[in-house]
Amino acid sequence: MKQFFLFIAALVLISSNNFAQDTAQQVTAGRTNSATRQTRPYVIMISIDGFRYDYAEKYNAAHLLQLSGQGVRATAMQPSFPTLTFPNHYSIATGMYPAHHGLVDNSFYDRKRDAIYKVGNRDAVEDGTWYNGIPLWVLAEKQQMLSASYFWVGSESAIQQVRPTYYYKYQEKTGINQRIQQVVNWLSLPEEQRPHLITFYFPEVDHMGHGYGPDTDSVRQAVQFVDASIGKMVEAVNKLNLPVNFIVVSDHGMARVDTEKVITLPEAPEWKSLKVVPGNEKIMLYGSSEAEIKTAFDYLKQHENHYTTYLKKETPLRWHYGQEDIYNRIGDIILLAEPNYAFGMPGKKMHPGHHGFDNNLSDMQAVFMAWGPAFKPHTRIATFENVHVYPLVAKILGLDITQPIDGKLEVLEPVLQ
Repeated sequence: MKQFFLFIAALVLISSNNFAQDTAQQVTAGRTNSATRQTRPYVIMISIDGFRYDYAEKYNAAHLLQLSGQGVRATAMQPSFPTLTFPNHYSIATGMYPAHHGLVDNSFYDRKRDAIYKVGNRDAVEDGTWYNGIPLWVLAEKQQMLSASYFWVGSESAIQQVRPTYYYKYQEKTGINQRIQQVVNWLSLPEEQRPHLITFYFPEVDHMGHGYGPDTDSVRQAVQFVDASIGKMVEAVNKLNLPVNFIVVSDHGMARVDTEKVITLPEAPEWKSLKVVPGNEKIMLYGSSEAEIKTAFDYLKQHENHYTTYLKKETPLRWHYGQEDIYNRIGDIILLAEPNYAFGMPGKKMHPGHHGFDNNLSDMQAVFMAWGPAFKPHTRIATFENVHVYPLVAKILGLDITQPIDGKLEVLEPVLQ
Protein backbone atom coordinates (compact mmCIF):
# COMPACT_ATOMS: atom_id res chain seq x y z
CA MET A 1 0.00 0.00 0.00
CA LYS A 2 2.95 2.32 0.66
CA GLN A 3 3.97 1.85 -2.95
CA PHE A 4 0.40 2.71 -3.97
CA PHE A 5 0.55 6.07 -2.23
CA LEU A 6 3.99 6.80 -3.66
CA PHE A 7 2.56 6.08 -7.09
CA ILE A 8 -0.40 8.35 -6.45
CA ALA A 9 1.90 11.10 -5.20
CA ALA A 10 4.00 10.82 -8.33
CA LEU A 11 0.89 10.87 -10.50
CA VAL A 12 -0.38 13.97 -8.70
CA LEU A 13 2.96 15.70 -9.22
CA ILE A 14 2.88 14.94 -12.93
CA SER A 15 -0.72 16.12 -13.15
CA SER A 16 0.13 19.32 -11.30
CA ASN A 17 2.82 20.13 -13.82
CA ASN A 18 0.61 19.36 -16.79
CA PHE A 19 -2.41 21.29 -15.59
CA ALA A 20 -0.92 24.24 -13.74
CA GLN A 21 -3.86 26.44 -14.68
CA ASP A 22 -6.16 24.28 -12.55
CA THR A 23 -3.97 24.47 -9.45
CA ALA A 24 -3.17 28.18 -9.31
CA GLN A 25 -3.81 30.15 -6.15
CA GLN A 26 -6.60 32.71 -6.48
CA VAL A 27 -5.90 36.01 -4.72
CA THR A 28 -8.34 38.84 -4.06
CA ALA A 29 -6.23 41.96 -4.33
CA GLY A 30 -6.43 45.11 -2.25
CA ARG A 31 -7.24 43.62 1.15
CA THR A 32 -5.31 43.95 4.38
CA ASN A 33 -5.83 43.05 8.02
CA SER A 34 -6.84 46.00 10.15
CA ALA A 35 -4.41 46.91 12.92
CA THR A 36 -6.75 45.34 15.48
CA ARG A 37 -7.08 42.09 13.52
CA GLN A 38 -3.31 41.74 13.27
CA THR A 39 -3.20 41.16 17.04
CA ARG A 40 -5.65 38.25 16.96
CA PRO A 41 -4.64 34.57 17.12
CA TYR A 42 -4.88 32.16 14.20
CA VAL A 43 -7.18 29.23 13.43
CA ILE A 44 -6.42 26.42 10.99
CA MET A 45 -9.61 24.37 10.59
CA ILE A 46 -8.95 21.01 8.96
CA SER A 47 -11.68 18.75 7.60
CA ILE A 48 -10.97 15.06 7.04
CA ASP A 49 -13.86 13.98 4.83
CA GLY A 50 -15.48 10.74 5.99
CA PHE A 51 -13.32 10.42 9.13
CA ARG A 52 -15.62 8.46 11.43
CA TYR A 53 -15.58 9.27 15.15
CA ASP A 54 -13.72 6.05 16.02
CA TYR A 55 -11.12 5.99 13.24
CA ALA A 56 -8.33 7.63 15.27
CA GLU A 57 -8.22 4.73 17.73
CA LYS A 58 -9.32 2.07 15.26
CA TYR A 59 -6.49 2.87 12.86
CA ASN A 60 -3.95 4.31 15.32
CA ALA A 61 -3.79 7.91 14.09
CA ALA A 62 -0.82 8.53 16.37
CA HIS A 63 -0.31 12.24 15.67
CA LEU A 64 -3.98 13.10 16.06
CA LEU A 65 -4.29 11.07 19.26
CA GLN A 66 -1.21 12.73 20.74
CA LEU A 67 -2.13 16.28 19.68
CA SER A 68 -5.77 16.05 20.74
CA GLY A 69 -4.63 14.37 23.95
CA GLN A 70 -2.82 17.59 24.77
CA GLY A 71 -5.91 19.62 23.90
CA VAL A 72 -9.62 18.96 23.41
CA ARG A 73 -11.31 15.82 22.13
CA ALA A 74 -15.05 15.18 21.84
CA THR A 75 -16.53 11.70 22.12
CA ALA A 76 -17.97 12.48 18.69
CA MET A 77 -19.44 15.34 16.72
CA GLN A 78 -22.96 14.81 15.40
CA PRO A 79 -23.41 15.79 11.76
CA SER A 80 -26.47 17.61 10.55
CA PHE A 81 -29.05 15.71 8.54
CA PRO A 82 -28.53 14.59 5.82
CA THR A 83 -25.12 13.14 6.67
CA LEU A 84 -23.59 14.21 3.37
CA THR A 85 -20.47 16.19 2.46
CA PHE A 86 -21.77 19.50 1.14
CA PRO A 87 -24.56 20.10 3.68
CA ASN A 88 -22.25 19.36 6.62
CA HIS A 89 -19.19 21.26 5.50
CA TYR A 90 -21.42 24.25 4.99
CA SER A 91 -23.15 23.74 8.36
CA ILE A 92 -19.75 23.80 10.06
CA ALA A 93 -18.82 26.93 8.09
CA THR A 94 -22.07 28.81 8.83
CA GLY A 95 -23.32 27.47 12.18
CA MET A 96 -26.66 26.68 10.53
CA TYR A 97 -28.63 23.54 9.76
CA PRO A 98 -28.92 22.66 6.04
CA ALA A 99 -32.57 23.73 5.87
CA HIS A 100 -31.47 27.17 7.09
CA HIS A 101 -28.38 27.70 4.90
CA GLY A 102 -29.90 26.16 1.79
CA LEU A 103 -27.54 23.29 0.90
CA VAL A 104 -30.11 20.67 1.80
CA ASP A 105 -28.35 17.78 0.03
CA ASN A 106 -25.44 17.11 -2.30
CA SER A 107 -28.06 17.40 -5.04
CA PHE A 108 -31.44 19.11 -4.84
CA TYR A 109 -34.05 20.97 -6.86
CA ASP A 110 -34.79 24.65 -6.35
CA ARG A 111 -38.39 25.34 -7.30
CA LYS A 112 -37.96 29.11 -7.59
CA ARG A 113 -35.00 28.78 -9.95
CA ASP A 114 -36.39 25.68 -11.67
CA ALA A 115 -32.83 24.35 -11.48
CA ILE A 116 -30.91 21.51 -9.82
CA TYR A 117 -27.81 22.01 -7.69
CA LYS A 118 -25.32 19.14 -7.99
CA VAL A 119 -21.90 18.80 -6.40
CA GLY A 120 -20.43 17.84 -9.76
CA ASN A 121 -21.78 20.92 -11.56
CA ARG A 122 -18.97 23.49 -11.44
CA ASP A 123 -21.23 26.34 -12.54
CA ALA A 124 -23.57 25.73 -9.60
CA VAL A 125 -20.79 25.07 -7.09
CA GLU A 126 -19.10 28.37 -7.97
CA ASP A 127 -22.35 30.39 -8.04
CA GLY A 128 -22.58 32.25 -4.72
CA THR A 129 -26.30 32.85 -5.07
CA TRP A 130 -26.98 29.22 -4.14
CA TYR A 131 -25.42 29.75 -0.69
CA ASN A 132 -27.01 31.45 2.28
CA GLY A 133 -25.77 32.23 5.75
CA ILE A 134 -22.42 33.92 6.39
CA PRO A 135 -19.49 31.48 6.18
CA LEU A 136 -16.63 32.09 8.59
CA TRP A 137 -14.34 33.44 5.87
CA VAL A 138 -17.00 35.94 4.76
CA LEU A 139 -17.56 36.97 8.37
CA ALA A 140 -13.81 37.50 8.77
CA GLU A 141 -13.30 39.40 5.53
CA LYS A 142 -16.22 41.74 6.26
CA GLN A 143 -14.55 42.57 9.58
CA GLN A 144 -11.14 43.26 7.98
CA MET A 145 -9.54 39.95 8.88
CA LEU A 146 -7.96 38.03 6.01
CA SER A 147 -8.80 34.39 5.36
CA ALA A 148 -7.44 31.59 3.19
CA SER A 149 -8.88 28.29 2.01
CA TYR A 150 -7.21 25.23 0.61
CA PHE A 151 -10.67 23.88 -0.20
CA TRP A 152 -13.93 24.05 1.71
CA VAL A 153 -17.48 23.84 0.42
CA GLY A 154 -18.50 27.33 -0.67
CA SER A 155 -15.03 28.85 -0.58
CA GLU A 156 -14.83 29.06 -4.38
CA SER A 157 -18.06 31.08 -4.56
CA ALA A 158 -18.63 34.79 -4.15
CA ILE A 159 -21.06 34.47 -1.25
CA GLN A 160 -22.50 37.92 -0.61
CA GLN A 161 -19.93 38.95 -3.25
CA VAL A 162 -17.08 37.83 -0.96
CA ARG A 163 -14.49 35.07 -1.33
CA PRO A 164 -11.50 34.33 0.90
CA THR A 165 -8.51 36.56 0.16
CA TYR A 166 -6.52 33.45 -0.80
CA TYR A 167 -8.22 30.32 -2.14
CA TYR A 168 -7.98 27.45 -4.59
CA LYS A 169 -10.46 25.89 -6.97
CA TYR A 170 -11.07 22.31 -5.95
CA GLN A 171 -8.87 19.65 -7.54
CA GLU A 172 -6.92 16.63 -6.36
CA LYS A 173 -3.76 17.17 -8.38
CA THR A 174 -1.60 19.09 -5.94
CA GLY A 175 0.61 16.96 -3.68
CA ILE A 176 0.23 17.20 0.07
CA ASN A 177 3.72 18.61 0.66
CA GLN A 178 2.97 21.52 -1.65
CA ARG A 179 -0.33 22.15 0.09
CA ILE A 180 1.29 22.12 3.53
CA GLN A 181 3.99 24.48 2.29
CA GLN A 182 1.26 26.87 1.10
CA VAL A 183 -0.13 27.02 4.64
CA VAL A 184 3.36 27.86 5.92
CA ASN A 185 3.75 30.47 3.18
CA TRP A 186 0.46 32.12 4.14
CA LEU A 187 1.49 32.32 7.78
CA SER A 188 4.88 33.73 6.77
CA LEU A 189 3.38 36.73 4.98
CA PRO A 190 3.74 40.22 6.49
CA GLU A 191 1.19 40.77 9.26
CA GLU A 192 -1.08 42.99 7.20
CA GLN A 193 -1.32 40.29 4.48
CA ARG A 194 -1.37 37.19 6.69
CA PRO A 195 -4.61 35.16 6.95
CA HIS A 196 -5.85 34.48 10.47
CA LEU A 197 -8.43 31.89 9.36
CA ILE A 198 -7.32 29.00 7.17
CA THR A 199 -9.52 26.11 6.08
CA PHE A 200 -7.93 22.91 4.77
CA TYR A 201 -9.50 19.72 3.41
CA PHE A 202 -8.47 16.06 3.03
CA PRO A 203 -10.57 13.83 0.68
CA GLU A 204 -8.58 10.58 0.96
CA VAL A 205 -10.35 8.84 3.86
CA ASP A 206 -13.78 9.38 2.30
CA HIS A 207 -12.59 8.09 -1.07
CA MET A 208 -11.25 4.87 0.43
CA GLY A 209 -14.28 4.46 2.68
CA HIS A 210 -16.61 4.59 -0.31
CA GLY A 211 -14.46 2.40 -2.50
CA TYR A 212 -13.62 -0.35 -0.04
CA GLY A 213 -15.79 0.04 3.06
CA PRO A 214 -14.84 1.41 6.48
CA ASP A 215 -13.28 -1.77 7.89
CA THR A 216 -10.45 -2.19 5.40
CA ASP A 217 -6.71 -1.72 5.06
CA SER A 218 -7.40 0.89 2.39
CA VAL A 219 -9.11 3.11 4.95
CA ARG A 220 -6.38 2.38 7.47
CA GLN A 221 -3.73 3.56 4.99
CA ALA A 222 -5.73 6.69 4.18
CA VAL A 223 -6.16 7.52 7.87
CA GLN A 224 -2.45 7.10 8.47
CA PHE A 225 -1.61 9.21 5.41
CA VAL A 226 -3.78 12.07 6.67
CA ASP A 227 -2.50 11.64 10.22
CA ALA A 228 1.12 11.85 9.08
CA SER A 229 0.28 14.88 6.91
CA ILE A 230 -1.31 16.73 9.81
CA GLY A 231 1.69 15.89 11.97
CA LYS A 232 3.93 17.34 9.28
CA MET A 233 1.80 20.48 9.02
CA VAL A 234 1.79 21.06 12.78
CA GLU A 235 5.56 20.62 12.96
CA ALA A 236 6.10 23.13 10.13
CA VAL A 237 3.64 25.68 11.52
CA ASN A 238 5.05 25.44 15.05
CA LYS A 239 8.42 26.64 13.76
CA LEU A 240 6.81 30.01 12.99
CA ASN A 241 6.15 30.66 16.69
CA LEU A 242 2.70 32.10 16.07
CA PRO A 243 -0.40 31.62 18.30
CA VAL A 244 -1.98 29.07 15.95
CA ASN A 245 -4.98 26.99 17.03
CA PHE A 246 -5.82 23.79 15.18
CA ILE A 247 -9.37 22.45 14.88
CA VAL A 248 -9.85 19.05 13.21
CA VAL A 249 -13.36 18.05 12.16
CA SER A 250 -15.09 15.71 9.77
CA ASP A 251 -18.37 16.01 7.96
CA HIS A 252 -19.77 12.53 8.65
CA GLY A 253 -18.82 8.93 9.28
CA MET A 254 -19.09 5.87 7.05
CA ALA A 255 -21.06 2.61 7.07
CA ARG A 256 -20.85 -0.59 5.09
CA VAL A 257 -23.87 -1.51 2.98
CA ASP A 258 -25.07 -4.69 1.32
CA THR A 259 -23.74 -4.42 -2.23
CA GLU A 260 -25.85 -7.34 -3.47
CA LYS A 261 -29.29 -6.53 -2.06
CA VAL A 262 -29.63 -2.97 -3.32
CA ILE A 263 -32.93 -1.14 -2.96
CA THR A 264 -34.84 -0.53 -6.16
CA LEU A 265 -38.12 1.31 -6.47
CA PRO A 266 -40.96 -0.45 -8.26
CA GLU A 267 -41.79 0.98 -11.66
CA ALA A 268 -45.20 2.56 -11.23
CA PRO A 269 -47.15 5.49 -12.70
CA GLU A 270 -48.14 6.59 -9.18
CA TRP A 271 -44.76 8.30 -8.66
CA LYS A 272 -43.27 8.55 -12.13
CA SER A 273 -44.75 12.00 -12.81
CA LEU A 274 -42.78 13.58 -9.95
CA LYS A 275 -39.36 15.17 -10.37
CA VAL A 276 -36.84 12.81 -8.79
CA VAL A 277 -33.44 13.80 -7.40
CA PRO A 278 -31.77 10.48 -6.63
CA GLY A 279 -29.13 9.46 -4.12
CA ASN A 280 -27.82 6.18 -2.77
CA GLU A 281 -29.06 6.76 0.77
CA LYS A 282 -31.79 9.33 0.21
CA ILE A 283 -34.13 10.13 -2.66
CA MET A 284 -36.19 13.31 -2.92
CA LEU A 285 -39.34 13.61 -5.05
CA TYR A 286 -40.93 16.92 -5.97
CA GLY A 287 -44.60 17.12 -6.95
CA SER A 288 -46.69 19.81 -8.63
CA SER A 289 -49.95 19.27 -6.73
CA GLU A 290 -51.15 17.93 -3.38
CA ALA A 291 -53.07 15.16 -5.13
CA GLU A 292 -50.00 14.05 -7.08
CA ILE A 293 -47.87 14.07 -3.93
CA LYS A 294 -50.45 12.11 -1.93
CA THR A 295 -50.80 9.46 -4.63
CA ALA A 296 -47.07 8.97 -4.85
CA PHE A 297 -46.59 8.99 -1.07
CA ASP A 298 -49.33 6.41 -0.47
CA TYR A 299 -47.88 4.10 -3.10
CA LEU A 300 -44.27 4.36 -1.93
CA LYS A 301 -45.30 3.98 1.71
CA GLN A 302 -47.18 0.79 0.92
CA HIS A 303 -44.21 -0.63 -0.98
CA GLU A 304 -41.44 0.24 1.48
CA ASN A 305 -38.54 -2.18 1.22
CA HIS A 306 -35.58 -1.34 3.49
CA TYR A 307 -36.42 2.37 3.26
CA THR A 308 -38.76 4.76 5.06
CA THR A 309 -41.06 7.17 3.24
CA TYR A 310 -41.57 10.64 4.73
CA LEU A 311 -43.68 13.57 3.74
CA LYS A 312 -41.57 16.71 3.89
CA LYS A 313 -43.60 18.20 6.73
CA GLU A 314 -43.53 14.96 8.73
CA THR A 315 -39.78 14.38 8.96
CA PRO A 316 -38.38 13.92 12.48
CA LEU A 317 -38.19 17.27 14.27
CA ARG A 318 -34.68 16.48 15.51
CA TRP A 319 -33.45 16.66 11.91
CA HIS A 320 -34.36 20.38 11.68
CA TYR A 321 -35.21 19.57 8.10
CA GLY A 322 -38.52 19.37 6.25
CA GLN A 323 -40.51 21.64 8.55
CA GLU A 324 -37.72 24.24 8.53
CA ASP A 325 -37.10 24.38 4.76
CA ILE A 326 -36.65 28.15 4.37
CA TYR A 327 -35.70 28.05 0.68
CA ASN A 328 -38.21 25.39 -0.40
CA ARG A 329 -35.51 23.06 -1.71
CA ILE A 330 -36.40 19.84 0.09
CA GLY A 331 -38.48 17.26 -1.74
CA ASP A 332 -42.17 16.85 -0.97
CA ILE A 333 -41.40 13.18 -0.37
CA ILE A 334 -38.18 11.84 1.13
CA LEU A 335 -37.11 8.21 0.93
CA LEU A 336 -34.40 7.31 3.42
CA ALA A 337 -32.58 3.98 3.25
CA GLU A 338 -32.29 1.81 6.33
CA PRO A 339 -28.80 1.37 7.79
CA ASN A 340 -26.64 -0.99 5.74
CA TYR A 341 -28.83 -0.62 2.64
CA ALA A 342 -28.62 1.74 -0.31
CA PHE A 343 -30.66 2.63 -3.38
CA GLY A 344 -29.20 1.42 -6.64
CA MET A 345 -29.93 0.09 -10.08
CA PRO A 346 -29.99 -3.60 -11.01
CA GLY A 347 -26.73 -4.60 -12.64
CA LYS A 348 -24.88 -1.43 -11.62
CA LYS A 349 -21.99 -1.89 -9.22
CA MET A 350 -22.59 -0.57 -5.71
CA HIS A 351 -19.73 0.80 -3.64
CA PRO A 352 -19.54 -0.86 -0.20
CA GLY A 353 -19.11 2.35 1.85
CA HIS A 354 -21.89 4.91 2.30
CA HIS A 355 -23.08 7.84 4.40
CA GLY A 356 -26.17 10.02 4.21
CA PHE A 357 -28.26 8.03 6.69
CA ASP A 358 -29.99 9.19 9.88
CA ASN A 359 -27.62 11.42 11.83
CA ASN A 360 -28.33 9.56 15.09
CA LEU A 361 -26.58 6.41 13.87
CA SER A 362 -23.21 5.77 15.50
CA ASP A 363 -21.53 4.99 12.16
CA MET A 364 -22.49 8.47 10.90
CA GLN A 365 -20.80 10.32 13.77
CA ALA A 366 -17.90 12.63 12.96
CA VAL A 367 -14.78 13.72 14.84
CA PHE A 368 -13.80 16.90 16.71
CA MET A 369 -10.30 17.61 18.00
CA ALA A 370 -8.65 20.91 18.90
CA TRP A 371 -5.42 22.13 20.38
CA GLY A 372 -3.44 25.36 20.65
CA PRO A 373 -3.12 28.34 23.01
CA ALA A 374 -6.86 29.09 23.01
CA PHE A 375 -7.81 25.61 24.26
CA LYS A 376 -7.71 24.00 27.67
CA PRO A 377 -5.29 21.06 27.88
CA HIS A 378 -6.28 17.44 28.44
CA THR A 379 -10.00 18.12 28.06
CA ARG A 380 -12.68 15.61 27.07
CA ILE A 381 -16.22 16.61 26.14
CA ALA A 382 -19.43 14.85 25.19
CA THR A 383 -20.88 14.56 21.70
CA PHE A 384 -22.30 17.82 20.33
CA GLU A 385 -23.86 19.06 17.07
CA ASN A 386 -21.53 20.46 14.42
CA VAL A 387 -23.35 23.82 14.18
CA HIS A 388 -21.66 24.84 17.44
CA VAL A 389 -18.18 25.01 15.87
CA TYR A 390 -18.95 28.34 14.16
CA PRO A 391 -19.40 30.47 17.29
CA LEU A 392 -16.32 28.81 18.81
CA VAL A 393 -14.13 29.90 15.88
CA ALA A 394 -15.67 33.37 15.87
CA LYS A 395 -14.90 33.73 19.58
CA ILE A 396 -11.24 32.72 19.16
CA LEU A 397 -10.77 35.15 16.29
CA GLY A 398 -12.68 37.97 18.00
CA LEU A 399 -15.32 38.20 15.27
CA ASP A 400 -18.83 39.49 15.86
CA ILE A 401 -21.61 37.16 14.66
CA THR A 402 -23.88 39.41 12.63
CA GLN A 403 -26.94 37.27 11.92
CA PRO A 404 -28.91 34.57 13.78
CA ILE A 405 -27.36 31.09 13.67
CA ASP A 406 -28.29 27.71 15.12
CA GLY A 407 -24.96 27.21 16.88
CA LYS A 408 -24.57 28.37 20.49
CA LEU A 409 -21.31 29.58 21.99
CA GLU A 410 -22.15 28.21 25.43
CA VAL A 411 -21.87 24.63 24.13
CA LEU A 412 -18.14 24.82 23.39
CA GLU A 413 -17.01 27.94 25.24
CA PRO A 414 -16.00 25.82 28.29
CA VAL A 415 -13.14 24.27 26.24
CA LEU A 416 -11.45 27.67 25.91
CA GLN A 417 -8.73 28.93 28.23
